[in-house]
Amino acid sequence: MAIAKKVTINDVAHAAGVSVATVSLVLSGKGRISTATGERVIQAIEHLGFVRNRQAASLRGGQTGVIGLIVGDLSSPFYAELAAGLIEALESQGKMVFLTQGGKTGEHMLQRFDTLVSQGVDGVVIAGSVDQGIELRDKADESGVPLVFASRASYLDDVDLIRPDNMQAAQMITEHLIRRGHQRIAWLGGLSASLTRAERVGGYCSTLLKFGLPFHSEWVVECETSQKQASQALTQLLRHNPTITAVVCYNNVVAMGAWLGLMRAGWQSGEHAVDYYDKRVALAAFADVPEKDLDDAPMSWVITPAREMGKSVAERMLQRIEDRKSTARNQIMPPRLVKQQ
Repeated sequence: MAIAKKVTINDVAHAAGVSVATVSLVLSGKGRISTATGERVIQAIEHLGFVRNRQAASLRGGQTGVIGLIVGDLSSPFYAELAAGLIEALESQGKMVFLTQGGKTGEHMLQRFDTLVSQGVDGVVIAGSVDQGIELRDKADESGVPLVFASRASYLDDVDLIRPDNMQAAQMITEHLIRRGHQRIAWLGGLSASLTRAERVGGYCSTLLKFGLPFHSEWVVECETSQKQASQALTQLLRHNPTITAVVCYNNVVAMGAWLGLMRAGWQSGEHAVDYYDKRVALAAFADVPEKDLDDAPMSWVITPAREMGKSVAERMLQRIEDRKSTARNQIMPPRLVKQQ
C-alpha cells in the first residue's frame, strides 16, 4: 500500500511561486504581503492539503506560540544563564522557544533570523553582541516580526534593547575599593576590541578621577579570559608596580587567575588597604556567573543577574507581541555588589 507523501512548506512555496519566508508570513498574518500573493499562497495550501499544527493555528489566531531565540555563543555563562531565564519565563506563559546560535561574532545572525521567520515565529530575541543590528531591525520591520535585543553591551539605538549597566557596575566596584582605603587601583583583563570592556574601563577611570586619584595607563592591562594568562599578567604587573594595592578584574575567570597568581608569588588577597610592604592586594571583579556559582575566594564581586535579565527580555517580548506599535525602548539592568570576604 502506497503511503502519501507529506506536503511541506517548500511544496507550498513552489506551487505558489514564492519563497518559504513569504508562505510563513502569510500563515502567520505578519509582514507586508500583497492581497494577490496571499490569495495565491492560500490556494496552494488548499490545493495541496498542507497541514501543520502550529501553522494551522496561526491561520485561526494569527500566532504560533513560538518565540525564536538566537544566542551568539551558548558557551558563554552569561548568555546561557540569560537564555535559561528567558525560556523559563516564556514557557510559564505557554510559549515555546526555538533556540539557535548566531556565532561568537554574530556571523550567522542574519541567516538564523531568516530561518526563524520562515518557521512562522511570533517574535525573535537576539542575545549577544551584534554588528548587523540595523539590518536585523530592518528585516524585522519588513516581516512584521517583533524583535528584542539582549546584550552585555550595545551601541544600538531605536531598538528594543535590554542590557546591563556596565559603567555603573564599574563605578560601584571601584568606589567600593576606594572606600576601603585603596588609592592605587589597577585594572586587569579583557581585550580592547570589547565594547563591554570599554564601558567597564570607562566607569573605572571616571571613578578614579571623581575621587582625585591618579590614572596610570600602564596599570590597565589587557589579557584573554584565561586563568593562566591572568595569573602571568598580574605577576608581571606587580613586579613592575609593587605599590598597587587593589585590582579590578574583567570577569570571574580573570579574577581567579589573578588570585592564583597572588598565591604563587607569595602575596595575599585582602580587602582593606595596608602598607604595600605587607604584600597584600585586594581583588574585585565582575561576575559572569550566578552568585551561587562564584568561587570561594577572598574578593568582592559586582553582579548583573543574567537570569533576571532574561525574564525581563521575555516580558518585553510578550508586550511587543500584544502591541506591535509600541515604542522601542532601551532598558538597563542595575548591578548588585556582593562581598565575599
